[in-house]
Amino acid sequence: MSRYWKYIRPYIGAFIVGPLLMIVEVIGEVALPKFMANIINIGAAQHNVPYIVGMGAAMIVTALLMMAGGIGGAYFAAKASISFSSDLRSDVFDKVQKFSFANLDQFSTGSLVTRLTNDITQVQNLINMALRMMLRAPGMLIGALIMAFIMNAQLALVVLVVIPVLITLIAIVIKVAFPRFEIMQKKLDSLNSTIQEVLTNVRVIKSFVRGGYEQERFAKANEELKESSLSAFKVVILNMPIMMVMMNVTTLGVVWFGGKQILAGEMPVGDLTAFTTYIVQILMSLMMLAMVLLQSSRALASLHRITEVLDTEVRLTDVGCVYPEKTVDSGRVEFRDVSFRYYRENKEDVLSHINFKVESGQALGIIGSTGSGKTTLVQMIPRLYDAISGQVLVDGVNVKDYSLKNLRDGVGMVLQKNVLFSGTIMENLMWGDPEASREEILEASRAAQADPFVSSFTEGYMTELGQGGVNVSGGQKQRLCIARALLKKPKILILDDSTSAVDTATEARIRESFNSTLKDATKIIIAQRITSVMEADQILVLDEGKIVGIGNHEQLLKDCEPYQEIYYSQMDKEASA
Repeated sequence: MSRYWKYIRPYIGAFIVGPLLMIVEVIGEVALPKFMANIINIGAAQHNVPYIVGMGAAMIVTALLMMAGGIGGAYFAAKASISFSSDLRSDVFDKVQKFSFANLDQFSTGSLVTRLTNDITQVQNLINMALRMMLRAPGMLIGALIMAFIMNAQLALVVLVVIPVLITLIAIVIKVAFPRFEIMQKKLDSLNSTIQEVLTNVRVIKSFVRGGYEQERFAKANEELKESSLSAFKVVILNMPIMMVMMNVTTLGVVWFGGKQILAGEMPVGDLTAFTTYIVQILMSLMMLAMVLLQSSRALASLHRITEVLDTEVRLTDVGCVYPEKTVDSGRVEFRDVSFRYYRENKEDVLSHINFKVESGQALGIIGSTGSGKTTLVQMIPRLYDAISGQVLVDGVNVKDYSLKNLRDGVGMVLQKNVLFSGTIMENLMWGDPEASREEILEASRAAQADPFVSSFTEGYMTELGQGGVNVSGGQKQRLCIARALLKKPKILILDDSTSAVDTATEARIRESFNSTLKDATKIIIAQRITSVMEADQILVLDEGKIVGIGNHEQLLKDCEPYQEIYYSQMDKEASA
């Protein structure tokens, strides 16, 4: 828990002042019944109006001080809890941003969203409640007990019998509730994942008429969350009836024995009134403690899940970086006996003994069957994954010896799944270079063959894109993503099947533009269409994670059987078409 001190330290004043102000409210609550008893025992009994007025004025002042203390305590508790959770949420988000692909494989998107939102909110609620009650509840309990013993020690013994019973019952409720809250949070993860997946892929769902299936899947996740929530809260709701029964039984016992003492002349009527109020305060303070402890059981389950994220070791870091200031200069790429698997415990490699070299300014085409490891191979260049063995070199330096920022600044990558963000086309393109001028943006768009269709929009480059770029076609989205990468002016440009939705004529114009805009950059092109890589200086043919051919188009067409099969199958289809 010491790791969370950093979130408390900047707001230590609010963490201290909040509970102290609540003590003002507690003192008032404990004092008011005694004032009331004095009014009854002295003022009313002796018909002393000035005394009653004086005590009434004292009660009003006390009530005003209580109000000020309560408002101040609530304000500082809110400030402390919200500030704590805000800083914690920022750190969790920063940690997730640093995750490698391997780290992200450990958590679902829905789970991370839940941890960043609901789980941190649960912790925030606990801190808010604790700061308001951690001194108030014990203070009221102790103060009311002391006043009860001062007024009538015999009646106070009735309360001492009840308190251990209440504490035992509360402990049982908390012990049963804690594991149920953990299950409930996991079910919430599952529901969030389902919602996120459905909303992201709603067009696919509609096109395959799978709405009914998704409704059933959502209903199942929703039902499981409902059942787990009910299971947890069935235990929690027992708390209030138990407290009320014990409160009423205790009050009844006090009135019974106190009434006898009044009839015997051993106790003033006003003291019984005050004593009954103190009994209620004692039991209410126990109820407040029970609420804090119940919230703690839920918040601790959430805190455990947050800690899991914070404690996850980031697989890719700059630790051990030999040249932290070095940048990518020429973009020469070399793989030396590189092997890779997603999980070290796996027996088989996804890529095995990969060796090749691409000089600066050259174009490398990569082709192969689905699942042959093409995307995984290029993802090791900007260190989205790290090789299990062997070396990936850029400009003759192991990629692990660069800082991640400098390495990735030198690599432009258009992923297989094209991603655009909410905002204007201009804002999306400027991800490539936030300082780019309008002319540079237009130049990159022309090179990517995006300018003609963007210019046809009424708002042009200020056209608002929906989430994920849903209001542009697949080919338009690909061209915008290429323009964004070109704007980065990378030394290494990686196109991962990023022209699959573009017609062959447009694709040819895009490749041609590379000769002028990225003449000196290394270009690595993954493609399914053999026409996309035929003109590359080298072509790498992958099959089941191994290189089965390397050379230019003429060499491979002569010597590489897998390449021949791909070529003739595609050429035959084109001829038939």
